[in-house]
Parts: sequence; C-alpha cells; structure tokens
Amino acid sequence: MKASEKLSRRRVLRGMLNGAAITVGIPILEGLLNTNGNAFAATGQQLPACFGTWFWALGLALNQWTPKQTGNRYELPPHLASLEPIKAKMNLYSGMQTFLDGKANQNHYSGAQCQMTGIVSRNGSDYSTSLDVTVGSHIVERPMRFRSIEVSLDGGRDASWSARGANGLNPAEISPLALYQRLFGADFKDPNAAEFKPDPMVMLRRSVLSSVTDQRKALMQEVSAGDKARLDEYFSSIRDLEQQMAVQLEKPVPLPSCSIPPKIEEDLKARNTTDTAILHKQFATLVAHALSCGQTRVFNISTGSPFSRLLLPDNPTTYHVLTHDEPVDPNTGYQPKCKLLAEASMGYWLDLVQMLDSIKEGEGTLLDRTIVYAFTDHGEARLHSMKHYPIFTAGSGGGRMKTGYHLNAEGDTVTRVGFTIQQAFGVAASSWGSESNQTSRAFTEVLA
Repeated sequence: MKASEKLSRRRVLRGMLNGAAITVGIPILEGLLNTNGNAFAATGQQLPACFGTWFWALGLALNQWTPKQTGNRYELPPHLASLEPIKAKMNLYSGMQTFLDGKANQNHYSGAQCQMTGIVSRNGSDYSTSLDVTVGSHIVERPMRFRSIEVSLDGGRDASWSARGANGLNPAEISPLALYQRLFGADFKDPNAAEFKPDPMVMLRRSVLSSVTDQRKALMQEVSAGDKARLDEYFSSIRDLEQQMAVQLEKPVPLPSCSIPPKIEEDLKARNTTDTAILHKQFATLVAHALSCGQTRVFNISTGSPFSRLLLPDNPTTYHVLTHDEPVDPNTGYQPKCKLLAEASMGYWLDLVQMLDSIKEGEGTLLDRTIVYAFTDHGEARLHSMKHYPIFTAGSGGGRMKTGYHLNAEGDTVTRVGFTIQQAFGVAASSWGSESNQTSRAFTEVLA
C-alpha cells in the first residue's frame, strides 16, 4: 500500500496533557505528496502558492554589491557575503532604473512606488494598486481570514507600500505583540482541531452587515458617477469584511504543517541593528506561521520608513542622516557606517528567507511554494540615485520560478522584475507599468 493511501493530511495525533485532551497536526510528509513534492498525491491538488514583498530603505553601497558574473554561476561580492546560505534559493537583479519621464524625483518615494505599482506619479498622493494586490487577486481562490498582512519595523502604520486602488496605503502593523493577538489570539481557529464551533458573535455581526444591502443599492442610484466610484471602493472593503467573517464561520481546511509560534510577551522599543534584528525575526516568524496555518497567502514586510531611523550600536546618528552627512572614504569609495547598516539590512533579508525555508513541507519547504520580492527606494541613498537598483527575489512559487541567478539588465526599467513575477504566477497581463516604465519583457531565464 502506498504511503499516501495509509496517511492523510487531515490526520492528527491525539493525547492527553495535564488531564486535557490535545491534538497535534503532522507535517506535510513526503508520502502525502507526488513525486515532485508540489501537490498532494491523493487529489493532485497543488500546494497553494504564496507571495510577499520585503522593503528595505536606502539601497546598498555604490559599486560594492554587483557580481561580476551573470547567470547561475556567479559569485557574491563581499558586501553580500552574508547571503551565501540562501544564494541557491534567490535571484539577484542589477542594472535597472526608474524613469521619471520629466517628473520631479520624489526622494525615497518615486523609485519604490514604481517598483510596486509600475507608475511614477507627479505627487505623493497619487498611489495605485500595488503588485501584491494584483498577484494576490490571482493566487487566492477563496476568501481567507486575512487578505494580506502588512508590518513595519521602525515607521508608523503608514510605512507601507501596499494599496488597493486609490483609497490609500494599507496600514502596517508595528507591534509584534498586537500582530500575534490578531493572528493567534481568541479569533484563531486551529485548522487541525478535531472540533469546530462557529462564534455566534461573528454570525451576528455578519447579519448586521447583510441587513444594509438594499439601502446600499438604493444609495448607489442617487449619487454622481464620481461618488459612485468612491462608494464602490468603500463597499468593496465592506464586502471584504463580510468574506472574512464568512471564513470564520467555516471549518478551516486542515494544514498539517501549521504550528503556533511562541507567544510574544512585550514589544521592543530600541531601534539599533541588534534590537531590530530581534524585532524583524519576531515579525518574520509570525508571518511564516500565518502562511503555514492558512491565515493568509500574501504579506508585506517593511523595515520601516525610507527615512530610516536605524542605528548602529553606540552611535546616535540615524541611518538616513548618515547617508547625507558621513564622508566617503577616499580609499574605499564608500561611506563605511552606511555600508555596515546596509549589510545589517541584508542580514534581516537572510533571516526572512531562512525562516520561510525552515518550515518543512514534505521534501520541500514553505519558501519553495512562495515568491518574495525585495526592493528598495534608491540605488544609492547619498545621491538619491534612481539607477542601479539592487533587487532580489527568493523562492520558486511552487516551481514557477527558477532560482540561483544573477541577471543584469543595464538601463532597463525596474518594472521588469514585477512583470516577471506576474508572469510566473500566471497573471493575465501582456505588459505592466506606464510611460517609459511600461514593459512587456519578462526575465524568461528564470521562468520555469
């Protein structure tokens, strides 16, 4: 008898702990999957794909990070040496730029906006649907408890690059403790629990929303076209809430790799590189477990505001201020302290990728069914450069993208990476971006 016939991904281990009954889900074992390890053998259903974005501020040290070789046999330069453990599971993109098309360079904004929306606007208030929303709308087939999760390390709740339409940025969670409560607090339903009982308060709240449906339709007939568009976006958010409530009224699909992370007792307040590493690991752990427990499929992590307040230990000057004030070392050609801070950010990127890769699913990992897109605001912060952006992706999205490559596209628009990600996930788009940043050229070298 095949292993897949003896085992089920719904199987749990049952026992007693201190007199109380407990259930423990088993991980997604090799015997449950097909020979490629990317689908359940019993049903042929592919493991669900996930997508995330990761933003870090202020780029990298100029001329210190670009590998000399391209393709899949390149060597990481010393500035990126910490990424060697994940080199085989990530791609590095170099040489690209953001085209302004005569618009003013909105420092710390225009480049990141272009990479997430494909557009460079004339003012900071004109932000459009972001890449994570476009991809999420395609890969999420049914409503989930959280359509996406946004977190920020050192900024306010507006330190986010995720947006649905023109109604503003999706606010970021800045407290790991609060995020833990949202994800794994009283409203969390263990997908591997033997019993399920809908919350009557959720049922009541859902019925209250449904009761205004007729009034909503009547109101839409009374307003102007402009107000109708605004109301449509507003009611879309209401529908999202209804869908989230509907999810809470259904028994979750079993996810044997789901486990609840250790409880977070308090939030860190300091913002030097050491404490920020701890804070980032807390957020990365929560996000990874949220994905493995089916709470969401889309996430956005920001290291904070582009005007970074990150500090070196025992140094009171923030990263952003250093990019303007620290002299360039004439012997090395870079700002030494800024280089150290950039390398600290690469350490956080390493931690996120390794965290996703640590959750085993059969022969693969959670990272293997995920694509994470890492981008920054400037190629070099001291010059507010819109050229030579360092960009990364990690994970294959369930075999949709090859990894281990360095691709150089000197002078091309940065939107090529976002378009490649959309193509990998099967988004039906022949091009992406606007004006000179519009592209129909994916990096076919990494498309599986």
